[in-house]
Amino acid sequence: MTKAVQPIEIQELTTVIAGLEPEIQIKLTPVFKKLVATLSKRYETLELVEEALGQLRVDIKYLIFDLEATKRERDEFKALWENRT
Repeated sequence: MTKAVQPIEIQELTTVIAGLEPEIQIKLTPVFKKLVATLSKRYETLELVEEALGQLRVDIKYLIFDLEATKRERDEFKALWENRT
């Protein structure tokens, strides 16, 4: 996760950790890095889900269009069949 997309709380926590004594920083830094990595993966997953939902919406619109066109064609052929002599 880049700093540009980090929540403000993560940025604040980074500042707080940087201001702590070195011994405490050494203990907190690995845990904090794991937290940031996990959060980053969650944001990436959320982005993928949002993209997939967007594509699903487009696909559904195309399917609805195709269904309506098929119904119109069916009705036209039914009318032609019924009106044949």
